[in-house]
Amino acid sequence: MTAQVDYLVVVFTATSGASGELLGSDEKDLVQLVWQLVNVNTKTLGRVNEILIRPDLSDSTEEKSDEDVVVEGKEEDESSSGADCMYTATSLDSGLNMFNLQLTNEVNSAGAGTSLCLCTDGQLHIRQVIHPEAASKNIPVPDCFYSFFDLRKEFKNHFATSDLKALNAHVMAESLSLPVDVSSMWDPSANQDPLPAEVAVQQVRLMTSIVLSLLSEPYCHSFSNPERINERFESGTCSKMEKVCDNTVIRARGLPWQSSDQDIARFFKGLNIAKGGAALCLNAQGRRNGEALVRFVSEEHRDLALQRHKHHMGNRYIEVYKATGEDFLKIAGGTSNEVAMFLSREDQIIVRMRGLPFNATQDDVLRFFSPEDGSKETCPISGGKDGILFVRYPDGRPTGDAFVLFACEEHAQCALKKHKELLGKRYIELFKSTAAEVQQVLNRYSSAPLIPVAPAPLVSVLPAVSLLPPPGGVRDCLRLRGLPYTATIEDILTFLGEFTQDVRQHGVHMVLNQQSRPSGDCFIQMTSAERALQASQRLHKQVMSSQRGANSRYVEVFPCSTDEMGLVLMGGSLSHTHTHTHNRSRSGTGLSPPPCKSRRLSPPSYSFTPVQQILPTDAAAAAAAAAALYPPMGHMLLAPRPLHPGHPYYPASAQLYMNYNAYYPSPPGSPTTLGFYPAHSSMSSPGGLVRMPGLPYNGSGVKDLINAVQGYQGPVESVSLLNSSLMGQTGAGETPLMSLPLITKPGGHQYLDLTLL
Repeated sequence: MTAQVDYLVVVFTATSGASGELLGSDEKDLVQLVWQLVNVNTKTLGRVNEILIRPDLSDSTEEKSDEDVVVEGKEEDESSSGADCMYTATSLDSGLNMFNLQLTNEVNSAGAGTSLCLCTDGQLHIRQVIHPEAASKNIPVPDCFYSFFDLRKEFKNHFATSDLKALNAHVMAESLSLPVDVSSMWDPSANQDPLPAEVAVQQVRLMTSIVLSLLSEPYCHSFSNPERINERFESGTCSKMEKVCDNTVIRARGLPWQSSDQDIARFFKGLNIAKGGAALCLNAQGRRNGEALVRFVSEEHRDLALQRHKHHMGNRYIEVYKATGEDFLKIAGGTSNEVAMFLSREDQIIVRMRGLPFNATQDDVLRFFSPEDGSKETCPISGGKDGILFVRYPDGRPTGDAFVLFACEEHAQCALKKHKELLGKRYIELFKSTAAEVQQVLNRYSSAPLIPVAPAPLVSVLPAVSLLPPPGGVRDCLRLRGLPYTATIEDILTFLGEFTQDVRQHGVHMVLNQQSRPSGDCFIQMTSAERALQASQRLHKQVMSSQRGANSRYVEVFPCSTDEMGLVLMGGSLSHTHTHTHNRSRSGTGLSPPPCKSRRLSPPSYSFTPVQQILPTDAAAAAAAAAALYPPMGHMLLAPRPLHPGHPYYPASAQLYMNYNAYYPSPPGSPTTLGFYPAHSSMSSPGGLVRMPGLPYNGSGVKDLINAVQGYQGPVESVSLLNSSLMGQTGAGETPLMSLPLITKPGGHQYLDLTLL
């Protein structure tokens, strides 16, 4: 709007909560709306009008009108606020409609021009009161509320030295030398909750005086450039090379997982979000994590957004914090020309497809969204094949994700009804998406590093005496990918067949995901690189069955090195840009994709805390014994987690950073507590007894217990299972006692090695 308007509508609002500079920050409802019309050309004033919004809380079932005119004219009772005309409405919707109707009638009756614009003291009345409440209640707002003049900014055009944040109607009136009744004047800095009814009328009368003063000599001000409020959010793209001001970005936390960028724009209704400025954040699995980064057009709007901290979106409160431009670019910025072309079509609704078959084509997607026989609902893809974007790895392999464009909300909603319908043999998940989410997903798959560095804290916990050999390039390990999730170590050994005898002791390592569940990957240490290569050639894509489930899957088998295996088990990932062939050079990794996305090794490793000794200790001998027990494992170290105190462990002074449960074999039932007893005289050979309470009743007896202690020095035949009655113990249940052989070290000393337990 470049020409000066014919009428200014001076407006003041009050809520049932905070007032002044905190107006609208507590989500309280609007209860009072006061306005007065100013004829800009003739510099005359209209009547002061007041609408009181009082919800009807009566229990009567009698139908009542939404709009109830109580008094037209000035009231004389004690509660009179001083307005010329007073109205009462039962809801915000009826109150806004009444305001629009009365204002239109008054302008038409004046007969001199029709253009009008609202004028308020600051931004809060329109941006933080009217629009947020109307958006939360899904109430349409009259067009006149989408533009207004901020009287403080208009005043500052003539008083440039004034501090905009310190201005109010009282200060402006004093600067213009207008008469002000200081005794009855309201102080905006004093938060009154709620605001007295007569204050709103006083403020409107004072503001109209300021407007008339600015229109008159010597200022002759022209009201021609109003503030504007965006009616709808515009989606768009953002380049990583773009410069984003740190003072315009916020982080919203606690969003419902199904929320979209339009929901975010509705939450911040009244504030202008930059084009494409709502970016939903994704977690490591590519799912929304309840956070979003929002970029506003100015710092002023960002500051108003921060006042909506812990306002509600549905039943959830949303936390709002400051963020930086760099944070926003990490989420919403992109560099792909293909994505830019895909998102260049404006006014399109984006739907994300997840779980596509890897061999799915554009024609398959078009058929998936084609109308079924006899169905009247259609959801044509905008642009046909050009409206489909597949997400791929840098080497061109599909990820199973795609984005699809629809021309309107109706078509998109029809398409979302196909959620979890089948495409081929797989069900497809459908979600409403955003331009920022497209950029974020494409960035994640296209810019992943080849070999990420392991977390820094791992280095600080390395033992002084390293038990690990220097890294080598010998590919004497196997990687199994695509295991059934119910597969056990016994199933893996059965799958290996004749190659089982070439597996090193404790050489089977299951890889778990972030939820400590099987990821479908496994590493196996073989005795030689030749046997590992033979096994991969023989077993690649052979079918494995699981004893605990009816499902069978073909398993991919690749040779790999100890270093590569250790890197993955530490939580790193390996390159997925190589093609899997068995006659390729050994210099490549051959591991794709990374089996474990979590930056930690699971199950966790253990350490032995120093406790009171009851057996002879020797740190050097203990380290040598541990090195003999455990084969080289590469970089498989984690921060130690102390065991529960109270029981003696040996050795007492050496820290061992080993991961037991990932080794072969995994005990079916590990004892929760251990106790050491001296050898009984009835035993045929010297040794020690270990009492194992808490074993499962349905265990398979000797076999399970032998598996639990496998790896001890000495022959397995020397392990005996004794009845607890031999120790003179009685009870309701039989507690197994395990007889273990003693280990002799140089010097003739004997000790019982409990480190594996």
